[in-house]
Amino acid sequence: MKNKKSSTDIMNSRMNNKDQAENAVLDMYIQMVLDEAILLRRKMLLEAKINDALDRYDREAFLRLSEEYKKLRKIV
Repeated sequence: MKNKKSSTDIMNSRMNNKDQAENAVLDMYIQMVLDEAILLRRKMLLEAKINDALDRYDREAFLRLSEEYKKLRKIV
C-alpha cells in the first residue's frame, strides 16, 4: 500500500502551515513596531542634541546633527 496521509494528518499539516504563516506575519509586525520606536527615539534624542547645540552656540555640532536629523526624517 502506498504511503497515504489520513485526513487528520492533512488537517494538522495545513494548520501548522497556517500557524507558521500567521507567526511570520506577527514577527514582521513586531519588528516594524520596534523599528519605528527606535527611529522615533533616535529622532527625539537628535532634537535634544540640536537644541543643546543651539544653546551652546555650537555651529559645527548643530550643522552635523541637523544633517543627521534630515536623513532620519526621510525614513520616519
